[in-house]
Amino acid sequence: MSTLKFESQKVARLYFIGALGLFLGQILFGVLLGLQYLMGDVLFPHIPFNIARMVHTNLLIVWLLMGFMGSAYFLIPEEAQTELHSPKLAVALFWIFLVAGALTILGYLLVPYATLAAATGNDLLATMGREFLEQPLPTKVGIVVVALGFLYNISLTVLKGRKTAISLVLLMGLWGLALMFLFSFVNPSNLVRDKMYWWFVVHLWVEGTWELILGALLAYLLIKTTGVDREVIDKWLYLIITFALVTGILGTGHHFYFIGLPGYWQWIGSVFSALEPIPFFMMTLFAFNMIQRRKREHPNQAAVLWTVGCAVMGFLGAGLWGFIHTLSPVNYYTHGSQITAAHGHLAFYGAYVLVVVAMISYAMPLLRGREAAPQRAQNMEMWAFWIMTIGMGVMVLALTGAGILQIWLQRIPADGAAMGFMQTQDQLRFFYWLRIAGGLGFLSGLLIYLSSFFVGDKDERRLQTAAA
Repeated sequence: MSTLKFESQKVARLYFIGALGLFLGQILFGVLLGLQYLMGDVLFPHIPFNIARMVHTNLLIVWLLMGFMGSAYFLIPEEAQTELHSPKLAVALFWIFLVAGALTILGYLLVPYATLAAATGNDLLATMGREFLEQPLPTKVGIVVVALGFLYNISLTVLKGRKTAISLVLLMGLWGLALMFLFSFVNPSNLVRDKMYWWFVVHLWVEGTWELILGALLAYLLIKTTGVDREVIDKWLYLIITFALVTGILGTGHHFYFIGLPGYWQWIGSVFSALEPIPFFMMTLFAFNMIQRRKREHPNQAAVLWTVGCAVMGFLGAGLWGFIHTLSPVNYYTHGSQITAAHGHLAFYGAYVLVVVAMISYAMPLLRGREAAPQRAQNMEMWAFWIMTIGMGVMVLALTGAGILQIWLQRIPADGAAMGFMQTQDQLRFFYWLRIAGGLGFLSGLLIYLSSFFVGDKDERRLQTAAA
């Protein structure tokens, strides 16, 4: 039996369970969206396409944030070598976050969006209607309140205890995440400024502050699962986050190409975006280097697989698939095509989904009083990793093929020979069916992963009964 070093780490369990529940909801809505691409009247008018897409993307953001918060509550006490400042505040904030998120999703599903905007004060401060930031004003305020309470709790814990590279980088990423979200309250009448501030949230999250969180969590997992000296991992971490910030901040320019900003952003965006794969490639080298130098064979091999998988898939999704269409002469044709969707799916899965699942895979056995899950449960987890990754790969290759054909038919031909949007969509149906197959495969892998938590418990109880 293995016990937690600090009793307050147990609050992470609530966040992990909540995150996995929302993750399942996100994938179910993703499968629905894939079907609606092919059969537009599926569940219409009860769940129209625009509402299903809004729920799908909002659930992605909320469950990842919940996963980050749970990860922080688990590792910060251990890094700081002290109990969490206020476990009760952490539990209260979880329920506030979960209830507010659930009410928002129900609002999307049950109330027409225009009615929801009018009922929630959007006329007082117009913040709704922008992709990923569709949340009503009370929800946005609630997110800020929860984030401030969370950061207060985490920051005081770090300040009163040991300061490590991991905790400080994580804290910097979490504070940056919260501060960038404040731009979601800025909605200028000038469309160019509006899009610029919107990217300050969306891009500077996923290609800025979230990368710091990713690096810190990856470093923590590698220390715990390999036993490599902290000093070695700290040096790698500092190098990676330096490259992530230098390329990520100026790399925001690849969203400024064609929205009305000065032309020099095409050069800045192209050059620094082309460098953005470097920190992700460094993360891959980092993970494999640490695994090779490991001083112990950790019993939780499933967590090791999720961790290494995160480094590799993050490089492929955020690095390689991002680079494919990041240069301005290429982006002129590919912007907003299915190639963008392919990059988005693989980047989120590789960089952020996998690191949160890796943290859950490592932490949940410890939260249940043992160092690692029973072998049968770990085997199921590892099968789930491969099934989910292959399913995502099928989806991404299908979307990439759809994007190439879409550009060829709709955007390249001149002299009026280009196909219209809906005509082009009809030509992409084969790829959309492949995407459905990949999505269903991914869903089956996720269900196997979730069921692994219960299989281990049953086996252990059976062995305890037999021993008695």
